[in-house]
Amino acid sequence: MKILHIACLAGLLWLTGCATTGSAPDQGSAGGNTTSTKSTATPHTPVIPNGPLKPITAARAASGEVASLSAPADLWDRIRRGFAMPDLQHELVQDREQWYATRPDYMQRMTERSSKYLFHIVEELERRGMPTELALLPYIESAFNPQAVSSAKAAGMWQFMPATGNYFDLKQNAFRDDRRDVLASTRAALDYLQKLYGMFGDWHLALAAYNWGEGSVSRAIARNQKLGLGTTYTDLNMPAETRMYVPKLQAVKNIVANPDAFRTELPLIENHPYFQTVDITHDIDVSLVATLAGIREEDFRALNPSYKRPVILAAGTPQILLPWDNAKVFQRNLEAKREGQYASWTVWSVPTTMTVAEAAQRAGMSEADLRSMNNIPPRMLIKAGSALMVPRSTTTRQDVSSHLADNGQLSLTPEIVTRRTTVRAGKGDTVASIARRYKLTAANVADWNEVRANAAFKVGQQIVVYLPVRQSQARSGGSSARASAATSGKRQAPAPARRGGSPSKVKRR
Repeated sequence: MKILHIACLAGLLWLTGCATTGSAPDQGSAGGNTTSTKSTATPHTPVIPNGPLKPITAARAASGEVASLSAPADLWDRIRRGFAMPDLQHELVQDREQWYATRPDYMQRMTERSSKYLFHIVEELERRGMPTELALLPYIESAFNPQAVSSAKAAGMWQFMPATGNYFDLKQNAFRDDRRDVLASTRAALDYLQKLYGMFGDWHLALAAYNWGEGSVSRAIARNQKLGLGTTYTDLNMPAETRMYVPKLQAVKNIVANPDAFRTELPLIENHPYFQTVDITHDIDVSLVATLAGIREEDFRALNPSYKRPVILAAGTPQILLPWDNAKVFQRNLEAKREGQYASWTVWSVPTTMTVAEAAQRAGMSEADLRSMNNIPPRMLIKAGSALMVPRSTTTRQDVSSHLADNGQLSLTPEIVTRRTTVRAGKGDTVASIARRYKLTAANVADWNEVRANAAFKVGQQIVVYLPVRQSQARSGGSSARASAATSGKRQAPAPARRGGSPSKVKRR
């Protein structure tokens, strides 16, 4: 049995050490054809703990080796956490920092355009264990414009030349150009960058090769070695475009790392996917897709820029990209069309009083669309029994009943907006008596004042309560000897109770 265990372990270690390598044509993102250079990547050797596992030290836990337990505030924060490339210290970096920092309108347009694509790129980089600085590379290549074409015929967000695109299986034909495809071009770009890093073992040289061509960088290194010169990025003799390439990326990285230092405001990009992939099983017009998804055709093409024709051929493109919220709308409408369904909408009788946001979630539509379709003003609750117009499910065959069609009404009630108010305790006042006086729950009164639910107050002690706006204004007007006029001046809702339920129907402000 012991011999069997040893044999199994040896086989497992042999399998984990296997690796494959490949090569690509030597062609930079905007350069010309040069000689192909092949390389063999070093096989990955797994790290196997020797002996029993030990706790992580406090020093190591505080270092960058260990992932933070707190979620990133936004996508910029997530990108900063993944920075792993050595910084380039060069006067050209300061030059490019100044260039970008003095063009806030250009930076704003460029970063807003990137918001559609950045989440996917960061996800792919993290999945591969690559530095997240590379997510900023399309800023340098194309200003994140998937339709960009260089004078050398490099195309797309990642600026692939035709031959390099073909090598990385980016189809280019009469119907589509995958160099512009968001998913395909990102996959190819990261494959290429990984290959270049495997060749040169240095991210700055890998980036130079991405721009200039791997053969060109290899020959420049060989020349310097022959002359006894250094072989780093700054040591090599290279074209002006490549010389500025890494300083540009470093400048953008520095601005993203500390926008305040450059008086730059980065638009909020939430740490959430912008788009979803949707399967296409039949040829379909681009205009019909946009119509069924409820978006403009130009917005569809911004996510699917590889299509050249007005029709999408399912055999060549089995998936499309749609904005996150519109993907479900498209699938629902497409199914309805296939089933020969005449109506896209139906009437839903709301079972209980709820907020517009809750109703929209149940109906499978956005809050804005629900409000628009049913003319619901802001700061209103939908009362139980209300008849709402909502999207019709593809499984719903039954038409709206005659009773609902003849008698359906929309009933609304104002949301209760509260204001923080302080009142003074009288003789014998307790949490319970204050709660009864103002029609509140004892649990909330106790929570707002950080006391126990059975606590008593001293005479004259200030007590925090959250009252409906009208009641709060009446109390602060002096009609009650115990009420204080000290209110916050802004509408706000109480913090959620920690020892009991928060007041019902409270609008958080």
